[in-house]
Amino acid sequence: MARRYRDDSSDDDEDDGGRRHREAKDSGPNSRREDYSRQRGSDEDERMEKKERSRRRRQDEDGRIDREASRHDYSSDDGGREERDRRREERDRRRRDREMDEGGSRGHDGRSEKERGKRDRERTVRTENGHMRRERHSERERDRDDERERRRSKREDDDDERDRRRRDARDDGRRKQMRESERNEDREDGPNLGEKVLDSKVTEDLKPQKQSTMQGGNFNPDKANLGRSGGVYIPPFKLARMMKEVQDKSSVEYQRLTWDALRKSINGLVNKVNATNIKNIIPELFAENLIRGRGLFCRSCMKSQMASPGFTDVFAALVAVVNTKFPEVGDLLLRRIILQLKRAYKRNDKPQLLAAVKFVAHLVNQQVVHELVALELLTLLLDKPTDDSVEVAVGFVTECGSILQDLCPRGLHGIFERLRGILHEGEIDKRVQFLIEGLFAIRKAKFQGYPAVRPELDLVEQEDQLTHEISLQDDEIDPETSLDIFKPDPQFVENEKRYEDLKKNILGEESEDEAVSDAGSDDEDDEESDEDEDEEEEEQMKIKDETETNLVNLRRTIYLTIMSSVDFEEAGHKLLKIKLEPGQEMELCIMLLECCSQERTYLRYYGLLGQRFCMINKVYQENFEKCFVQQYSMIHRLETNKLRNVAKFFAHLLGTDALPWHVLAYIRLTEEDTTSSSRIFIKILFQELSEHLGIRLLNERLNDPIMQDSFESIFPKDNPKNTRFSINFFTSIGLGGITENLREYLKNMPRLIMQQQQPVSESEEESGSSDSSDSAASGSESDSGSARSEDEGESDTDSEDRRRKRRRG
Repeated sequence: MARRYRDDSSDDDEDDGGRRHREAKDSGPNSRREDYSRQRGSDEDERMEKKERSRRRRQDEDGRIDREASRHDYSSDDGGREERDRRREERDRRRRDREMDEGGSRGHDGRSEKERGKRDRERTVRTENGHMRRERHSERERDRDDERERRRSKREDDDDERDRRRRDARDDGRRKQMRESERNEDREDGPNLGEKVLDSKVTEDLKPQKQSTMQGGNFNPDKANLGRSGGVYIPPFKLARMMKEVQDKSSVEYQRLTWDALRKSINGLVNKVNATNIKNIIPELFAENLIRGRGLFCRSCMKSQMASPGFTDVFAALVAVVNTKFPEVGDLLLRRIILQLKRAYKRNDKPQLLAAVKFVAHLVNQQVVHELVALELLTLLLDKPTDDSVEVAVGFVTECGSILQDLCPRGLHGIFERLRGILHEGEIDKRVQFLIEGLFAIRKAKFQGYPAVRPELDLVEQEDQLTHEISLQDDEIDPETSLDIFKPDPQFVENEKRYEDLKKNILGEESEDEAVSDAGSDDEDDEESDEDEDEEEEEQMKIKDETETNLVNLRRTIYLTIMSSVDFEEAGHKLLKIKLEPGQEMELCIMLLECCSQERTYLRYYGLLGQRFCMINKVYQENFEKCFVQQYSMIHRLETNKLRNVAKFFAHLLGTDALPWHVLAYIRLTEEDTTSSSRIFIKILFQELSEHLGIRLLNERLNDPIMQDSFESIFPKDNPKNTRFSINFFTSIGLGGITENLREYLKNMPRLIMQQQQPVSESEEESGSSDSSDSAASGSESDSGSARSEDEGESDTDSEDRRRKRRRG
């Protein structure tokens, strides 16, 4: 306390030398201490009041700024948000300035350094705030761009949905119009079948006097236009019973029943025809009256083809067969298709146009329609090309281009030139241009994959087919729609009999009565024969897997076992547990060799495994011999790595005597009989054998007199050229030591050839001398002849002794 008081005292006290201070300290320290504390308390109070006033002033200013900011709603306005940030920053800056002023009034040391650092930090904060504001502004811009993009995509989706709905509505209207037209056509088809039948039954029960008029065929003419036929379903058995109950076969009622039955039968047969059963459907179809129902047949074919364009070639084949017997059916169908095509072309109805064009194309393939109709249609489509018309033309040429190439190549060439011109003009869509380019590629491949007629649908001979030709420019084409509507026939019975005779001629059938009688007599025999045939079929029928599923599963099991085993002993133990059928041992050998060839480098694991199987069972040894022959015959197909692995595998089997050495007889080492791949295989094989056995042991094996027949092909001695080739080959691969015997043979080969030639010449001379002696002594006695023969034998022995002496010398 004394030191502090001394430091705070005045200059006068210092001048007096501190005397008064010491006196005051000695005399009255309590009074001095009280004055100091009083003065210090007053300073403290002033300082606190100043702080309180500044705090209140800051609160008032902050409240004012907040009230001004709260007057406006800046939540949704970007400019208001920036203004609010600016005001907040201004308020913070003022607050910092006030704090700096207050700090300056306190008078602490080091104030300038602190203020400078504080200013720098504030400047850094303001810079960062500016960057943050710019980043927030860029984020807002990106949000606005994303919002605009979403709105634009939403508008496009709405437009697409609106167009789709408009198209659907247009299609619905078109379908409704077609249904209305069909309903009108069927409404013209006459009175309701069910109502008519029910009315007839009621009149038979309640008014028997009216039955005579029904049998006479006298119906009310006003009822001919009532209702739609087929409105009430009648089961087939009930319909057949009703037809039997009608006594007058020429009545309108019976004709209507037969008409309805004919319509249902034709529709059923056409709907269920396909490439498999078309040969069975055709006799059933000819059994119906196609002359009376030709309109029904044409309408059914066109509707079925429209519903299933993929079966167009089947319907065309069916029409082609019918056209051979009834040409008027083919002509009527062509007229209706041409009218449908022209109607669809005028209405821009692309689906219907595509279906009609495809039908015409397959009728051209079956030669029911003349090829000039096809060329005229293509000229019409390509006259004023649009995307749709060119697309339809490309599809048409794709379907029937193969037969047009054969029948009229110049016309088809003109069509392709027109397509080339359209492609060069570039006024059509890119997609259609790609279609034209694809058509040119198909033409270059000679329409492979697009045959004119499939083999199973080629049912008509070319000379039996009748071809029709109708111009597209003809405006007077009669579709004969009246044939689709029922009309009473005054000569119904006569026409039915005529068709029955015609059907017999077509199908070659006997009369129905004879067929019924034959069927009744042969029922029992058929049942017995059927039972015997079923038993024989059950005995003979054995299921054979042609897909080789079991073989594939066996190979997979063998492969996984080989690859998952740790060593060859484990693999052999697991593979022996697999139950193999007789003849499947070869699959194991093949899989083992395949796995070995697939490795990057040869693994001794496979050789030990193959050795183990050869030692266990001789069957595997024989199979590996076959594998050796097969691999050497196809060695030129293997890559170098696979070739090396296979050669080392077989070298291991030969070196361990797991494989007999006579398999080397298949190798013929000559320049003509070997290739580069086979020579590499032989090189690796013998080098591995040399490393495994050693050159001395290998030479002993190759010089074994028992195996010389097997090694003659490797060490040929038939021709000096082949001998030199074998010697040079083994010398070049570093195994010249195994060719010592071959070299000795090659050295002595001229002498051996001379030795072989000398006995031949001497035998010829002896035969000549014996002939002359026999002719000279033909009249001598037998004793002299025998003595001469002994002398000749002695001379022969002497000559042989002289030759031996010459050789030794």
